Amino acid sequence: MSGPREIRIQVPVLTRVEGEGALEISASQGCIQDLRLRIYEPPRYFEKFLEGREYQEIPDIVARICGICPVAYQMSAVQAIEQAFGVAPDPWALTLRRVMYCGEWIQSHALHIHLLAAPDFLGYESAIAMAEDHPEAVRRGLALQGLGNALIRLCGARSVHPVGVCPGGFHHAPSQAQVRALRGRLQAALPEAEAMLRWTASLDLPEDDQAFVSVALQEGRQYAICGGRIVSDSGLEAAIPDYERHFVEYHQPHSTALYSSLDGRPYLVGPLARVNLNKARLGRVAAALDETGIAFPSRNMFHSIVARAAEVLYAIGEALRLLRDYRPPRVPRVPVTPRAGLGFGATEAPRGLLWHRYEFDARGRVLSARIVPPTAQNQARMEQDLRSALQRYGLDRDDEAIRLRGETVIRNYDPCISCATHFLKVRVERDG
Repeated sequence: MSGPREIRIQVPVLTRVEGEGALEISASQGCIQDLRLRIYEPPRYFEKFLEGREYQEIPDIVARICGICPVAYQMSAVQAIEQAFGVAPDPWALTLRRVMYCGEWIQSHALHIHLLAAPDFLGYESAIAMAEDHPEAVRRGLALQGLGNALIRLCGARSVHPVGVCPGGFHHAPSQAQVRALRGRLQAALPEAEAMLRWTASLDLPEDDQAFVSVALQEGRQYAICGGRIVSDSGLEAAIPDYERHFVEYHQPHSTALYSSLDGRPYLVGPLARVNLNKARLGRVAAALDETGIAFPSRNMFHSIVARAAEVLYAIGEALRLLRDYRPPRVPRVPVTPRAGLGFGATEAPRGLLWHRYEFDARGRVLSARIVPPTAQNQARMEQDLRSALQRYGLDRDDEAIRLRGETVIRNYDPCISCATHFLKVRVERDG
């Protein structure tokens, strides 16, 4: 097919993503005229659900926002609650929270790499079809996902919507026997994770460098997961409570999810942004990344799958390190006394920066809540990426090829669409 043509492509339901969305593209004379990543899931109003609730209820409520990354919502929430009430958890609790978060990174990244993204790069319509020719890769993905779930279960009593986290620490401490058994599984998984990193780097990933801004947390010398300062490669360095001074959320008519901008521009959060900004803090994993031959910082969004694999390898090693000398504490949490005030929390969900703000009354009841999920922050960047990637890919190709490349670009972000649709401002006008 040659020469410019009129194109109108509609993907009513995106496949192999968390949640439901659509893609609409119109092109004329070889240029994209209109492109919409349409998120049409109903708003879920979690911030409104939280109003009037006691602070103890927050972690279990926000965990229901996502079945894939409930730990992230719990960790950002308890961080904000503890800041508002002036609570300092002891080092044991902070260590176990980081371990639990490592479990979430492992399970979420392993699922995305093997079951959602890899079929795109290997030419299969699904992981089931891919498994016929690549059974070991699919087996590895399922095994690593199971390991991540086991870490979450260790700390949270169950792997989906865990219930172990509470303000001040945890409801219950794992036994030494439980930890010892899991250490053995973590040690055995290291070679699998190393092989996965090499495998992702060997995939036929498209070459598509773009200019974009990376945003992530940065925390001293360690790879940031549970806190730190918000930084970007465009010069931003801000404390977590100052998020609203730099980032702006706004509506687009075709989406029930809010968009976000930094200094009026789209930006990227997630594994590629984290590796771009914090590679030096990955320890031995940084050297393993270098051995793949892929250079980081990277401006190729398709290198996100390699960044995810690097974070799985890091998370397994980090969990092993943190659990090496594990001892159950005398009590698993410190006392919490509520007071009126504001609290802020931000952690690195598998898909990127997750920011929470809560206002409490003197009894610890929620007066207002604001939650900014990573997929909503990435939505403007995804649309910008789609325009650039599809234009460069070539609009002279047939519609099916363009559709597939568009879906591949979106899946590359591992969007959790349901997470992004939990907020929408509502104004009701009534006579009288």
